[in-house]
Amino acid sequence: MTDIVCVKKLRIGEGIPKICVPIVGDTWKKIFDEADKIAETSPDLAEWRCDFFQEIDCPERVREVLNGVEMRLKGIPLLFTFRSREEGGERTMEPDSYRRLNLMAAETKKVDLVDVECCKDPEMSKRLIRELHGLGVKVVGSSHNFQETPEKDEIIRRLMQMDAVGADIVKLAAMPKDEGDLLKILCATNEVKGKTKKPVVTMSMGQKGALSRICGAVFGSAITFGSMGQASAPGQIPVEELRGLLANIHQYCR
Repeated sequence: MTDIVCVKKLRIGEGIPKICVPIVGDTWKKIFDEADKIAETSPDLAEWRCDFFQEIDCPERVREVLNGVEMRLKGIPLLFTFRSREEGGERTMEPDSYRRLNLMAAETKKVDLVDVECCKDPEMSKRLIRELHGLGVKVVGSSHNFQETPEKDEIIRRLMQMDAVGADIVKLAAMPKDEGDLLKILCATNEVKGKTKKPVVTMSMGQKGALSRICGAVFGSAITFGSMGQASAPGQIPVEELRGLLANIHQYCR
């Protein structure tokens, strides 16, 4: 039985996989415009990919953007994510700066979840997760590989490592070279959901992996990422199409 992660009125880990839409603007105006459009579409979650933001090194500007985004989302829970270039993001950041940025975001009380890249330094991740929990936010432990798909046992190891360091939700995304890589992700997801009580989130990126974004109800992935305009990762499906696909699969494939 999966432990449900509750943020605002959203219950992650039960029912139809939840739809998360990324905000990827590089200026505050673009970010606010995207947040307004997301509020009109009403997905389950929004994610601010702050690594796209041109002024990410200015804490005061980050706080201002968080205030504006939270107000515009009108109650939609917000996931705060700095994705490092090493894991497919837009820029690099020193470990201590990464820690301070995530804690600052949590301290604003404008974010509900924070993404923590867990596999580079598990001990540092464990300490950061403990601090974030102390500030009242949930943590999505994550690992991303935009070059290839690890072997199934390595996928499982990474997801279980995120569980071990205290993440509330465990997430892995990888780039497939063929359909066999897609199957690795799906099989690993199905196996991990029997090993952990945490909600599991996985995806195989690009066109070859698109099936993984819609079959979470079958294999056990609790969140899927859809797009509105610019995608934050290859293979994201437009939100309205994704919503219909998820509903049909949930109805007929349970």
